[in-house]
Amino acid sequence: EVHLAESGGGLVQPGGSLRLSCTASGYAFDDPTIGWFRQAPGKEREGVSCIRTDDDSIYYRDSVLGRFSISSDRAKGAVYLQMNDLSPEDTAVYYCAAPCLLGTEELVRYWGQGIQVTVSS
Repeated sequence: EVHLAESGGGLVQPGGSLRLSCTASGYAFDDPTIGWFRQAPGKEREGVSCIRTDDDSIYYRDSVLGRFSISSDRAKGAVYLQMNDLSPEDTAVYYCAAPCLLGTEELVRYWGQGIQVTVSS
């Protein structure tokens, strides 16, 4: 059984940083991609960042470029999202997802339970 578990969310002030972690237990990485989606209140879920764990190719949505950084440790089955210079527009529930393709949810077979990130003063 595959289980994705996120951690590291919380409340942070604008301009602050958070680091999300996801551990993918039982996932064989038959598709090497894994990453993060988010859903803000009243909005559709959107892809944030994906990484290929075989060659470290990385993909970001435009609004997080230069602020967010994704990394992975395939041996640990883990993916991380370092989020810097956070703004209230980043407030959302963040989901770990595998496989991961930035522009669509259609390829995602496994979702984490989601973790809240709130950016507010």
